[in-house]
Formats: sequence, C-alpha cells, structure tokens
Amino acid sequence: MSALAERLAADEVKGRSLWADARSRFIRNKAAVGGLILLIVITLYALAAAHVSPYAYDTADFMIMGHAAELGAPSWESGHYFGVDNDGFDVFVRTAFGTRISLFVGIVGSAIAVIVGTLYGATAGYVGGRTDQIMMRIVDILLAIPYMFVLILLLVMFGRSLFMLFVGIGLLSWLSMARIVRGQTLSLKNKEFIQAAQAAGVPAWKIILRHIVPNLLGIVAVYATLLVPDMILTESFISFLGLGPAPPVTSLGALIAEGAGTMRYGYLWSLNAPLAFFVLTQFAFFFVGDGLRDALDPKDR
Repeated sequence: MSALAERLAADEVKGRSLWADARSRFIRNKAAVGGLILLIVITLYALAAAHVSPYAYDTADFMIMGHAAELGAPSWESGHYFGVDNDGFDVFVRTAFGTRISLFVGIVGSAIAVIVGTLYGATAGYVGGRTDQIMMRIVDILLAIPYMFVLILLLVMFGRSLFMLFVGIGLLSWLSMARIVRGQTLSLKNKEFIQAAQAAGVPAWKIILRHIVPNLLGIVAVYATLLVPDMILTESFISFLGLGPAPPVTSLGALIAEGAGTMRYGYLWSLNAPLAFFVLTQFAFFFVGDGLRDALDPKDR
C-alpha cells in the first residue's frame, strides 16, 4: 500500500504542463489533425514535384503551345499529370511552384507581422502611460489607411517583385497583432511574477522578452496560424489582378487567373489544379488554427 501511495503522490506532484495538455487536446481534434496532415502533404508536393516530373516550371512544350485544348489534357504517359496550359507549361510543376511561392509569402509575411506586432504591442502595454497612448494612436492612424490600395500602389510604383510584396504586406499586417498583444500585456503586467521581477530590478526590456512574450505564445501561435491563409489570400488576389511576381515566377493566384482565361476554350485542367490546392491550403490552415485555439483556450482546461 505504501508503494502504491508513493507512486500516486509522485504522479500528482508531477502533473501536466500547459503545452502537454494542449497537445493532447489538439490530437483529439480530428479536424485539426486532418488539416495538419493535409498541410504536410501539400508542402511535400510543393517541394518534391519538381523532382518527380521531367518538366521545369519555366520551360514550355512548344509542340503543345497554343493547342492545349486538343493536346494538353492530363496524361500519365506524357508525364503531364495535370495537363498543359495554353502556353505549353506543365500544370503539375507550375502548380507546385505556385503553391511553394504562396506558402512562402504566407509564412514569411505572417512571421514578420507576428514578430513586429508582438514586440510593439508588448512594449506599449508594459510601458503604459503617454508612451502607450502615442504608440496606439500611431496604430489607429495606420489602420485607417486602405491596406489594399497601399499594396497595389507600391507594386505599381516600384515594380512587381517578391521583395515589394513582402514590404507591402508587412507594412500594415502587424497592426492587428499589436492591438491584441497590447491588450493581453495589460492583463499580465500586474501579475505577481512581473511585480517580483520589477522588485528585483530586472530591466524593462528583459521583463518584456523573458516574462511577457513567453506568456503570450499561445495567443500568438493561434493568430499566426490564422494569419497565414489571410496572407495567401491577399497575395493570390494581387496576383490575380496581374500585380504579383513577374513571370516566370508564379503563384496560385496568377495560375488561377491564367486558368480562368482558358475556360472559353473548353478545358478546365489549367484552372482546377491551382484552384484545388488554393482551397485545400486555406481549409487546412483554418482547421489547424481552430484546433490550436481550442487546445490553448484556458477555459477548456
């Protein structure tokens, strides 16, 4: 009996960490796990398709160019698994390359927004007072600027490139993150462990980086996961308008625009593949984001 009691007492003392509990609840969410598996599959396809297909994303098949409706249908024998578009490019490889670019824009753009917004919002919330008022009024002014108009204007003035796309997306995308983090920081700054660090003479920047930011990782992770599909949607919309990266670089939005233009010729394989991967990627990120939000919600513990 004493050995059993000691083992039960040890298990009770050991307990479970927040992240272990969140991981357990995330795994029980079938939709979230399915979304994560789907994201892994899409990422593997985007990275490995060029090694599977004998065709390159920027090399056209001149024998089929202009005759895709008759000769460019999907075929395993020719190696054109998703068919050929009207310009002679292999849709399988182009869709994989476009998916890679869209994921890259979404993930990098979200990372920029999360890092800048988290540090800005945590600083404003922790310092407080006049500094907080000035920093948040700057955020309010920037939020009043039409985001899409600024992005289109930058791309028209300085040229179509991934760099300008990142600049335009990162310019204003961190503002909502800053407001969310600032609100959470206001509720954390009066906690006992923060007051203890202040009493010990820890500098403000160390308190922000070592105590405030780590306690915001849950909400930051959820917001980042939900921000990625929004970034992909923005990039796809810009590319659909013809303002995305210049050819031969492409993205899912540009491929969807090209595929929509071929519908009048009576074939849809140029549209179906990029559209399907765009929709699946969006759904996968939303499912993963919802799963993380439920797993990290303290009211569910």
